[in-house]
Amino acid sequence: MEENNRTTGGNPAPVPGQNYGGDKPDNSNNKALKITVIVLAVAAVVLAGVFAYVWIDRQKMIDDLTVDKQNLTNELVELQGEYSQLSSDNDSLNVQLDREREKVDQLLERIKQTDAANRTKIRQYEKELGTLRSIMKHYIFQIDSLNTLNIALRKDAELARAEAAKSAERYEELSKTTDEYAKLVEQGSEIKGRGVTVVGINASNKETDRSSRIKKLRTCLSLIENSIAPKGLMRVYIRVKGPDGILMTSDQQKIFEMNGEQLVYSESREVDYQGNEVEVCIYFAPGQGFTKGVYTVEAYTSSGLLGTGDILLK
Repeated sequence: MEENNRTTGGNPAPVPGQNYGGDKPDNSNNKALKITVIVLAVAAVVLAGVFAYVWIDRQKMIDDLTVDKQNLTNELVELQGEYSQLSSDNDSLNVQLDREREKVDQLLERIKQTDAANRTKIRQYEKELGTLRSIMKHYIFQIDSLNTLNIALRKDAELARAEAAKSAERYEELSKTTDEYAKLVEQGSEIKGRGVTVVGINASNKETDRSSRIKKLRTCLSLIENSIAPKGLMRVYIRVKGPDGILMTSDQQKIFEMNGEQLVYSESREVDYQGNEVEVCIYFAPGQGFTKGVYTVEAYTSSGLLGTGDILLK
């Protein structure tokens, strides 16, 4: 044993796996660590970019909704001004206008108290604004119809006074017999009506007086036999007034001329009149539904009033 130690110079035997002298250290662990750090840095940059994009996109959405809220507020303020300019001589219509003005005020207050980021509420308010604007257009149409009717009635009164004055002048110029004869001939040539009846019709085309079931009104009358009246095609007009006295029309306003004056009417029908008695029926379905009360129907030709009828809806 001593001889072996001398041979190896007294140095112990090398141990496997241990670095000695000039062997270089293992760098594989350092490389893996560097790669991990780089990957994490890249991921952090990507996440930061995603967060920035989401934040910017949210801010843009909030800005857009803020603009929508402001525009909605401006439109409601404008609608308030338009409602304030509406007025009518009809008390029932004025009560309805006040009710709609209050709805506009309440909606404006709700919008002011709502966060612009609440997209659902903002879109809901936009729909409510559209409904209020449509209702206002309906009232404008009603007021215009009433104004047109009032103007026509005033013109009729003026025409009647003027005609009375002319008649007085003619009476002074002509003899009594000639004047009376002329009037009889004129009246005799006019087409007269009688037996104006009004019934309610439901969806099954059956008669009913229940306001909740009625879909349309049917007005029937007879044109009286008149051998000296003008013959050929002529049109019969009806004017339907609701329980509040307001003239009812369809979505499109219709006007006819009677004795040189224009009047608004609800519905009409063309008839071939040959001097014999003929029955005429006219159906009217308004844009709105029916309520309880008395409805009055006036029947006209371009020459004058044929008659009136009414119906009580329960």
